[in-house]
Amino acid sequence: MLNNTFIKFILLLIIFIFIEEMKKFPNVCPSCDTKLEVSKLTCSSCNTEVSGKFMLPIWTQLTLEEQDFVLQFLLNSGSLKEMASQLGKSYPTVRNKLDDLIDKLLGLKNND
Repeated sequence: MLNNTFIKFILLLIIFIFIEEMKKFPNVCPSCDTKLEVSKLTCSSCNTEVSGKFMLPIWTQLTLEEQDFVLQFLLNSGSLKEMASQLGKSYPTVRNKLDDLIDKLLGLKNND
């Protein structure tokens, strides 16, 4: 049976399904290291703009390697065995990477 932490991790990662490109999104100010906020969103179809203060999603705080791991996890339907095979690594190594990522995401979530 799946534990709560794993289920929470899966729910957080479902968002990655919508990511088409894995580009590192800036999440801190290059001048003062303060977390950045989104202040304007624009529709590419009709140019409607929505202004305000919006926090960046938690996954923008992951490295590109971590983002790629999450994407591969989803594309492999959560099969760590399949991921280990594709990556040429042992199952325990991939499992440890997942556990580290879960810990990191929980820490980032608790700091928000």
